Amino acid sequence: MKKKMSASSIVVYILCVIFAITIVVPVGWVFLASIKENSEFYGNPWALPKGFYFQNFIDAFEKANMGAYFVNSIMITALALIILLVVALPAAYVLARYKFKGSKFLNTAFMAGLFINVNYIVVPIFLMLVEGDKFLKKVFNVQFLINNRFMVALILASTALPFTIYLLSGFFVSIPKDYEEAAYVDGSGYFNTMVKIMMPMARPSIITVILFNFLSFWNEYIISMTLLTKQEYKTLPVGLMQLMQAQKAAANYGRLYAGLIIVMVPTLLLYIAVQKKLLEGMSLGGLKG
Repeated sequence: MKKKMSASSIVVYILCVIFAITIVVPVGWVFLASIKENSEFYGNPWALPKGFYFQNFIDAFEKANMGAYFVNSIMITALALIILLVVALPAAYVLARYKFKGSKFLNTAFMAGLFINVNYIVVPIFLMLVEGDKFLKKVFNVQFLINNRFMVALILASTALPFTIYLLSGFFVSIPKDYEEAAYVDGSGYFNTMVKIMMPMARPSIITVILFNFLSFWNEYIISMTLLTKQEYKTLPVGLMQLMQAQKAAANYGRLYAGLIIVMVPTLLLYIAVQKKLLEGMSLGGLKG
């Protein structure tokens, strides 16, 4: 039995090492390529850079307009996360802890939303907003549904609601009702109990939701490309795609890889910042289950 366990462990370790190499090596190569001068790409692509050529990042921010795209991505991602948490936390708590008329239908509707890919409905969303702008233009002489970062954040938060409510509801269900009953005995109302007792207990699950949705919102491409047509409103993934097309023609690879690093670094920093809490939340969920 020990021999079998040892052999299986070795196979698992080997597979983990292979998977790690397939992820770490390309990321490390992009980092090294981002600090190379353009002439270095015509030699050995795996050669180490001769120095730290920081001008690639300056050119990416200024000439390729990645700085403006970076600000747009931060604004849209932050707004989407705020809207999502404000709506999803109370909704998940109520659906998990209370039974009322229509609660089963709402749970079923949100579960059904897990199987809808937003890429398939982005065209109807775009047409609805275009028609809405036409109506606003005709009645109030204003247009703000297209090329509006808040609208993009609202749509991103809406598309993430089913998964977020599903995840948070599962955590709220696992919390014993004794905490709520003790709060009610002490005179706490429903809202105070939710905000001051239940939500702090769900912090690991909330951090997990924030991380997953941040990655989704930060890397989102289809909705931003469709609803933000003006250059000054574009996000990093859309700007990066334009940069890739431009740099392929100009053969300026250093600036291209610097743009890739600008997109990747925020997600890596966020993961490093919440890694401990994320693992803690996963282990707590496993123990409760």
